[in-house]
Amino acid sequence: MVFITADRYNVIVKGVSAEPLTSGGAMMRIAGTWLFTLAWCLPPFFGWNRYVPEGNMLACGTDYLTETELSRSYLYVYSVWVYLFPLAYIIYSYTFIVKAVAAHEKGMREQAKKMGVKSLRSEEAQKTSAECRLCKVALMTVTLWFVAWTPYFVINWGGMFNKPIVTPLFSIWGSVFAKANAVYNPIVYAISHPKYRAALEKKLPCLACSTEGRDGGSDAGSTATAQTSEKAESA
Repeated sequence: MVFITADRYNVIVKGVSAEPLTSGGAMMRIAGTWLFTLAWCLPPFFGWNRYVPEGNMLACGTDYLTETELSRSYLYVYSVWVYLFPLAYIIYSYTFIVKAVAAHEKGMREQAKKMGVKSLRSEEAQKTSAECRLCKVALMTVTLWFVAWTPYFVINWGGMFNKPIVTPLFSIWGSVFAKANAVYNPIVYAISHPKYRAALEKKLPCLACSTEGRDGGSDAGSTATAQTSEKAESA
C-alpha cells in the first residue's frame, strides 16, 4: 500500500519531473515488499514474541497476553513499522495529492475564464483525468486495507493493556476483517476502473465485464475520458 501511494504521489504531485516507474523498479518494489514481510513474520518463530491460538480457537495470531517486556517489545515495534508508519506516510502523501489535484483544477478554471470559455474540457470529459481516477481507486484500496487490519491493532493493544475487553467473540472480528481483505481489491477495481473491466473482458469475456454497450454510456464515456486525458498528457 505504501508503494502504491508513492507511485500516485510521484505521478500526480511531481508530474513531468518525476522519474517514471520501470519494470525493473516495479520488481524491486515487489522484492522489497516480500523481504519486509519476512523480516516481520519470522521473528516469532525464533523467540521474539510467538504465534498462539486466538480466543475463538479458529486462527492463530501474535501473543498479546504474555506480559514480558521481550514479548511486548515485538508488538510495540511491529505496530509502529507495520501499521502506524505506513498510515502516517499514506496520510501525508494523499494530503499533497489532494492539494495538487485541487490546484490543477483551480488553474484550469482560471485559464478557462481568461479565454472566455465555460470549460477547457469537452462535455464528455468533465470528469477528472485518468490519473486522478486511479488515485481515487488507490485511496479506496488503501483505506480498505487499514479498515481490515485496524481490528487486529486494537485487539493486540487491548490484550496488552485491557485484557477483559478481548473476549473470544471480540477476537473474531480481527480474523473476519483481515481475511475479507483478500476480496477488497478485485471488487474495488472491477467496480471503479473501466479500463480494468475492459482488460478483464478481453481476457475473460465470460464474466461479462464490458465497459461499452451492456454497462451503459457512462462507462464508455469514462473510458473515452481516460483515453483523451492520456493523449493530452503524452502530448
